Amino acid sequence: MWLLSKLFTHADQPKPRFAFQGTVNWMRGLAILVDGQFSHQQLQQFYQRTQRRQANEQADSLAYECLTMSMHNVSAIDSMEAIEDPYPIVRSAIVAWYYATYYAAKAMLAASSGTDPQTHASAGKVWQAEIVSAGLVKSPFDLSITGITPNNVRQVMGTLRAGNTHDLNTEPTDEDMARGALFSYLKGTAEYEQWRLEEMVKSSREYRQGGFNSFRSNAAKALRDAKLNPANVNYLVQAFRYRGKANYRDAIYLSYGRDDPERLRQFVSDLATVAGAFSLMAAHYVAKRVVRADWDQFIADIEEHAKFELPFDLGEI
Repeated sequence: MWLLSKLFTHADQPKPRFAFQGTVNWMRGLAILVDGQFSHQQLQQFYQRTQRRQANEQADSLAYECLTMSMHNVSAIDSMEAIEDPYPIVRSAIVAWYYATYYAAKAMLAASSGTDPQTHASAGKVWQAEIVSAGLVKSPFDLSITGITPNNVRQVMGTLRAGNTHDLNTEPTDEDMARGALFSYLKGTAEYEQWRLEEMVKSSREYRQGGFNSFRSNAAKALRDAKLNPANVNYLVQAFRYRGKANYRDAIYLSYGRDDPERLRQFVSDLATVAGAFSLMAAHYVAKRVVRADWDQFIADIEEHAKFELPFDLGEI
C-alpha cells in the first residue's frame, strides 16, 4: 500500500489495525454497558433526589439551547444508520457523536450552576467538579480519575480493574469484556494527558532553570506533580481525545485499506446508542433543575417546531 508506506516513512503513524480496534472496541464496550440501563424510568429513579434550583432564566435558556444541539446531533447519527455504505459517513458520525456528548454536558452545566465554559478543556474540568464529583452521572459515563500522577493512576486502575484483564485489542461481547475495554481507554487517556502536561512542564522556565532533563529527581517530580495533581480524566476528556484521534492523528484507518463494512455499520449504530443514552441522561437532569412550567413549554415548542426527528420522547421525562 503506497500511501501507508509513505506515511510510515515520513510520520509517526499508528498502525491502522490497532487504531481501528481501539476506536470501535471502546464504543462497542460503551454500547454494551448502556444497553437496557437508560430507560426513562431508570433515569427518573437515578435523579429522584435532584432538587430544582432557584429560577435562573438565562441559565435555563442556555440549557435548552445546548440540549437542542445535543439532540440534533443524535438525530444526525440516527439518520446515518440507514446509509448502507458506512465508509463515507463514519468520520462525520464520530463528530456528531462528540457534539451530542459535548452539548449534553454543557446543558447539564447550565442546569447545574449556569456556567458556560468556552473551551472543550475547561468544560471537562468544570463537568468533573460540578457533575461527576457530585454523583450526577450514571454508569458507565461516571468513570474518572482525579489526580493523574503515575502512582495515583496505577492505584486507581488497580482498584477499578480488580482482576479484570480485558483490553481494547479484543472486541467486547459481554459486560466484563466491555468494562475491561473502558478501563483500558481510561488508562490510555490518563497516560496521554500525563505526557501532554509533562511536555508543558519541560518547556517551562522553572524546568529549564532547574537544569532538569528528566523527572527522576525529587525536585523535577515535584514540578511535574504540581501540574498532574489537579488534572483529571473523565468521559468528556476521553470524548475530546477520541474525536481528535478520529479526525486528526489517526486519519487513515477509517477510510483506507482493510474492508470491514459490517463492523463499521455496528460502530455507527453504537455511536448512536451511546450518544442517545448520554443525551437522554442530560435531558432528565435538566428537567429536574429548570422551571417546571418552562420545561413543559420547551417540550411543546420543540415537538412542534424542530426540523429534525427527536431522538427520544421528551414527554416521558
